[in-house]
Amino acid sequence: MTDAKLRRAIIVESARLMYSRSESEYYRAKLKAAQRLCQGWVKPSDLPTNAEIRDEILRLANLFEGDSRFDRLREMRIEALRLMRMLENFRPKIIGSTFTGHVRQGSDIDIHIFSATAEAVEVRLEAEGIDYQLERKRVRKHGEERIFTHFHIKDRFPVELTMYAPDKASFQFKSSITGKAIERATLPEFEQFLQKEYPDFDLESEVTAADNAIDRFQVYRSLLIPLSGAAQGREYHPEGDVLYHLLQCYVLAVDELPYDEEFQLAALLHDVGKGIDSKDHVNAGLEALEGFITERTAWLIRHHMDAHLIRDRTIGFRLHQRLKENEDYETLLLLNDCDRKGRVAGARVPDLDDAIDELRELSQE
Repeated sequence: MTDAKLRRAIIVESARLMYSRSESEYYRAKLKAAQRLCQGWVKPSDLPTNAEIRDEILRLANLFEGDSRFDRLREMRIEALRLMRMLENFRPKIIGSTFTGHVRQGSDIDIHIFSATAEAVEVRLEAEGIDYQLERKRVRKHGEERIFTHFHIKDRFPVELTMYAPDKASFQFKSSITGKAIERATLPEFEQFLQKEYPDFDLESEVTAADNAIDRFQVYRSLLIPLSGAAQGREYHPEGDVLYHLLQCYVLAVDELPYDEEFQLAALLHDVGKGIDSKDHVNAGLEALEGFITERTAWLIRHHMDAHLIRDRTIGFRLHQRLKENEDYETLLLLNDCDRKGRVAGARVPDLDDAIDELRELSQE
């Protein structure tokens, strides 16, 4: 293989690793790709540039995502504007792919904010009811160790707020891709940018709509969290609390139908009503989920108790016939299999937030 062909192969493999989210850092992706293709050590100076990798990632995004990528980009920019207005006191500056337009599946919204304390930002986020995770990350660059403060927000689109001291607001950060001053915009600059990019767009009404939008995955999370520690009868549920049971069902559902989001949601949510009305958990759960799940998912949840009667051969003839007429009858039985098998004490399950993230990614795909 010639040097040019090898370099191209490393670019393609690096981009594939990053597009699939197997790697999140350019250097690690390039190194892994080079080691895989060259079967040995490669000098860092021989590796392709970050810009070359980014261009290949965008080619993949255009190939697999098509025009939907630009619709998502616009929605991400509206969401970024909404957040920047909310965080105006922290002098927000938007950076990264949401600003430059280099988005792909799973891209997040990157915003720099400037505050003397993390607590001040936390107070603002909590006042808005925003679910976030605070991370203090140690990074060693050029022989110097620094701690970066990040706020990770999980909503319709993932958001990363990076906090700096107020005196850094005018500092020119450099891009790891181009090596030049990073592209960024203040709130007024970003508003002007959007008006120019989308001249026929009613910006204010879209921001208002985004402000009023409810993220369905946050609804699922809010209904599931109270089920941690919610006891169940040991005779039928030796595994423990309701959330543990539902996470087991979810794992089994993913194994059975890995690309069926509606089925996986039914497995994860079929008992959420137990945290509302334990005597009528099916209807209580469906009422709480109304408008946030599809009719197919609702049908599976509505009849998951009937499926127990089918397996036990105690179901009435007429009800059984009505259920058999539905195209998802076999899927209902599969849900029952997951329900019955998801009762193992000590079984390994994912963290709830990880399960929600997986479902969110599946819905985007």
